[in-house]
Amino acid sequence: MAIDKDKLLELYTKMLLIRRFEERSADLLMAGEIPSGIHSSIGQEAVAVGVCANLRTDDCVSSTHRAHGHLIAKGGDIKLMMAELYCKRTGYCKGKGGSMHMADYSIGFIGACALVGGGLPVATGVALAAKLQGKDQVTVAFFGDGATNEGTFHESINLASIWNLPIVYVCENNMYAVTTPTSYSIPVKDVATRAVAYGIPGETVDGQDVLAVSAAAGTAVERARQGAGPSLLECKTYRYLGHFVSEEFLLGGKNYRTDDEINSWKARDAIALFGTKLMENGVLTKDKVASIEADIKAKVEDAVTFARQGPQPAPEEALEDLFV
Repeated sequence: MAIDKDKLLELYTKMLLIRRFEERSADLLMAGEIPSGIHSSIGQEAVAVGVCANLRTDDCVSSTHRAHGHLIAKGGDIKLMMAELYCKRTGYCKGKGGSMHMADYSIGFIGACALVGGGLPVATGVALAAKLQGKDQVTVAFFGDGATNEGTFHESINLASIWNLPIVYVCENNMYAVTTPTSYSIPVKDVATRAVAYGIPGETVDGQDVLAVSAAAGTAVERARQGAGPSLLECKTYRYLGHFVSEEFLLGGKNYRTDDEINSWKARDAIALFGTKLMENGVLTKDKVASIEADIKAKVEDAVTFARQGPQPAPEEALEDLFV
């Protein structure tokens, strides 16, 4: 299916916005300006953008502790995101959630969860609610490769299968669960083959190719929307930084990955590959790239200014917004 020029530019711009937001956030964290921890999605941008390009505003997304890219791809406000990283009252969760617990119900972003696999049953419940209410909403659950060894993964997909729920399970396989490689922790070559046990479609795609991700996700989303049930999509990708931003600093320079491995993935950078393809097809020019870069830089700096100027939560606010 052909994609028009404006849509291609939107995919490129969103990936670049995620990259620049994550880079700026990491720099601010290491400078001691951001008090909350950060799990960066630098390197994985094509997965979030490729999947969310197929969703409507009222479709729902659940995320992981590495959530910034998903929220931006779904249409999140980077000012509110940055303010939350600064733990300011003007942030998404009024400064109480930090990096790993943002949510925006107005765009269907039902929340990030710091627990590995914790968002899967929540997303499955949202999909069940949509079906019971007769809505044609689709839910997407993002999770990492480590979550596929959790009970919540298997329980959620089993229920979604027997109840024929409108949900797409998206595994961002970045090859490591913290420091444990998938080659050790997962006995099958592709996570997507685990779909066979639950009688649902499973597909593995190149997570560095935003168009491949978008095409596979589009098929799964449409299948769910038409009432044909869940799918499992595995996107093989890579995080350039450590499990968390300051990992290398705190570990004293020790690393469980080789420079050759990291550089081999960077050589297939999703943004660079897509940008080159758009250049070759006349969709992008050097001037257009410079213009997009300048616009994104201004927006990110506006977000930083907004965050810096926001008020701290008052101590008594700690007792507000509680269920009990």
